[in-house]
Amino acid sequence: MQANLSSTNTADTTPRLVRFPLGQIVATQGALEAIEEVGQSPQEFISRHVRLEQGELSDEDHKENLFSVNKPLRIFTAYKTSKGVKIWIITEADRSSTTILLPSEY
Repeated sequence: MQANLSSTNTADTTPRLVRFPLGQIVATQGALEAIEEVGQSPQEFISRHVRLEQGELSDEDHKENLFSVNKPLRIFTAYKTSKGVKIWIITEADRSSTTILLPSEY
């Protein structure tokens, strides 16, 4: 099951310094539960994703994102919730969608 996180009120949810389009934003139930369990929001992680914060990625993977951002290539980031649960965020190469998920849900 996935939740659609797109909003028609972009003034409230559009992160600053967006480096690439996100398309439709969706999240798996597991990711939403892990994020909400600790009182964080999906937007917090999306904001980090669009700024290409390194998070839990290796230097090599982070460099791959920097290379991919202006090309038709997938963007992948990984962050941890305040309880240490790893969250993955993937924006498709065609920028049609961005998915927030747990690694076990891939």
